[in-house]
Amino acid sequence: MENEEIRSVIERQKRFFATGATLDISYRLEMLKKLRLIIIDHEQDIVDAIWKDFHKPEFEVIATETRFVIKELNYAIKHLRSWSRSGRVRTPIVHFMSHSYVKPQPYGQVLVLSPWNFPFQLAFMPLIGALAAGNCVILKVSRQAACIADVMEHIISHFPPELMAMINGGHSVSDYLLDQKFDYIFFTGSCRVGKLVMKKAAENLIPVSLELGGKNPCVIAADARLDFAARRIAWGKFLNAGQTCVCPDYVLIDKKIRDKFLELITKEILSFYGENPEMSNDFARLINPDTAKRLAELMKGGNIVTGGVTNIEKSYISPTVVRDVRPEDPLMQDEIFGPVLPVVDFEDFEEVYEIIEKNPKPLATYIFSRNRKLIRTFLSRTQAGTASVNDTVMQIASPYLPYGGVGSSGIGRYHGKRSFDTFSNHRSVLVKSNLFDLPLRYPPYSDIKTRIVSFFLR
Repeated sequence: MENEEIRSVIERQKRFFATGATLDISYRLEMLKKLRLIIIDHEQDIVDAIWKDFHKPEFEVIATETRFVIKELNYAIKHLRSWSRSGRVRTPIVHFMSHSYVKPQPYGQVLVLSPWNFPFQLAFMPLIGALAAGNCVILKVSRQAACIADVMEHIISHFPPELMAMINGGHSVSDYLLDQKFDYIFFTGSCRVGKLVMKKAAENLIPVSLELGGKNPCVIAADARLDFAARRIAWGKFLNAGQTCVCPDYVLIDKKIRDKFLELITKEILSFYGENPEMSNDFARLINPDTAKRLAELMKGGNIVTGGVTNIEKSYISPTVVRDVRPEDPLMQDEIFGPVLPVVDFEDFEEVYEIIEKNPKPLATYIFSRNRKLIRTFLSRTQAGTASVNDTVMQIASPYLPYGGVGSSGIGRYHGKRSFDTFSNHRSVLVKSNLFDLPLRYPPYSDIKTRIVSFFLR
């Protein structure tokens, strides 16, 4: 799309928002219900498109893409009227004869920049929040997942472009969009690009949400239920071929149980994907050969326990577990974002905290243990956007748990009501009575006025 066309769409949205049409809760609900119906009607198209893009299994598309989004729509539709109401708050005595409330209002025009790894979910989840809050939305998706991008464009085309529009194009289009004066920007992607988005937003003082990633540690204590740990870690790590920003990036395990865990996770991988995962319809592919090549280089550090099979041309890396990895090895330097799981053993829990603290704050931390005191200590001594105890990834599936990062893993929260809150300006309002006007605050000031003010502002 040419810059002039993009500018035209943006201006149409600004004019439409100025009419006040999106302030009508009934209109928002109508649009959300329509979106739900269209997604359900096109669910098989979404499944087929994501399979073409990177061989993602139908179950994973249903569980992590389409139904994930539909569940969010159902939740927003059910609660939107209550979310949108003004909330009365207490008024201090110094504001005698007044009352106060907070009113959620839309920001105006929102830019959503979404990635390729969960192409449908990570585009439509923020879109739902923005629409529910009464904003107009420009959606820019990744063209790396071209088939699902076409389906999403078709879905969006059912709505007036002055309310929501999808803009196609490469990096130059993204750069042009970031030069525009949106009222809010929501970005999901890498930390590197997130810094560029934040820099651009800062030039126009635009508030942002950045959903990024990081090296998510997964700690296994000596008392963990190992069979459950192996199964849940294998699922969380190899879901979507490890291209999941909240998946376990590496395992830190008590040396006493390391060998048993490696034996169990090897069996789980075999159970999940068979002798040859490349032939399995339950294991996704990487997004492109360059990613496969990068991971193949990383795997040269440590000793491969299982997997290690590569097919660069087909963007394939088998589910791989690597042992004897040291904290200074390449596998431990950056987010892996693929189906390679390094395992680092420890003898003392202080080693765990030292290793975790060497990396920036992650999006998620995981611990497997039955010791409540140890779990509490771990959660208090580590920082991350989210955490889960005795499971992986599933914390993001609750609309009651806000999702987002901290530090270099992100800024802002969404999912459930927090999505509505993120895309709303919570406007504070004070309403003063006109029955009479106390002269206390007005000049000329006096000692008695000062003493009275000091008393009431204690």
